Formats: sequence, C-alpha cells, structure tokens
Amino acid sequence: MSLDLPRTEPRTVHPAADEVRQRLEHARTTRLAQLKALDETGQNPGDHLMSNQKDAIKRVLKEIDEAFARVTDGTYGTCLGCSKSVPPERLEILPHTRYCVACQSRA
Repeated sequence: MSLDLPRTEPRTVHPAADEVRQRLEHARTTRLAQLKALDETGQNPGDHLMSNQKDAIKRVLKEIDEAFARVTDGTYGTCLGCSKSVPPERLEILPHTRYCVACQSRA
C-alpha cells in the first residue's frame, strides 16, 4: 500500500513576502508614474525644483529595489541600524524603509 499523495501547488514559504512584494511593486509603479508625469511636463533647463523632485523619486526607486533584495535575502523588516524588527505599521506605510523610527531620526 502506497502513501503517495497527489501533488498540489507548492505553498508559499513566506505568505507575507508576497504581500510585501505587492506593496513594493505598488510603490514602484506609483513613483514611475510620477517620474513619467514630470518628464511629460517638459522641464525647463533652469527648473531646479523639478530636477530635485526627479532626483528624489529616483532615490526612492533605488530604495525600493534594495527592499526587494532584502525580501529575497530574508533581511526585510530588520533595521539596518540596530538590527531590531521594524514595526509592521511602519513597513505598511513605508514598505521600502531600511530603519526603525529611532534609527531613522539619528541618520
């Protein structure tokens, strides 16, 4: 008598990771749309404000990519400053954050 069971779809090891990826993807999509809108306005070469806005959006996009890497390597949600867990509420609001509030205020 065999105990072979039918194979089912593999379960996600970290179901929360899927939710995190969705939040990060939403943040990325939003920033890319903002960047596109700024590009479509036809920037004046002397418009430093628009240039600063674009630079800020690009920095956030880089932080989002780094957060995706932390999800992959299993360090997402751990503060890079004190190595404690970043509160879930903070990650919900700012999914690409690298620091807890205390370490962010010191940075």
